[in-house]
Amino acid sequence: QVPLVESGGGLVQAGDSLRLSCAKSARAFAYIMGWFRQPPGKEREFVASIRWSDGSTYSADSVKGRFTISRDNTKNTVYLQMNSLKPEDTAVYYCAAATGIINSEYEDEYDYWGQGTQVTVSS
Repeated sequence: QVPLVESGGGLVQAGDSLRLSCAKSARAFAYIMGWFRQPPGKEREFVASIRWSDGSTYSADSVKGRFTISRDNTKNTVYLQMNSLKPEDTAVYYCAAATGIINSEYEDEYDYWGQGTQVTVSS
């Protein structure tokens, strides 16, 4: 099992920045890690993903230019830097890990999930 521990959520104002962290067990293997979010009353949606080996990333169009996913191998942690936050970014943000090659946009292809962290952006 790959325990994932998220942190960094909170209440911010529109235009602010926030950085989410997702720490995974150092002994566990993850080929791809991703961030998803679930806005109130809506389905969970893909935000961004990163390949652990080489750091290559992929992001949803809705966050390109504002959100950046990155990883720190020494800390076994993936980050989601969120800038220029908007009220529509309000959601529970989830970290996920996949142990194999997947289409990273599809949540069903991930093997493990974090507990989620709430991000609320006020206008």
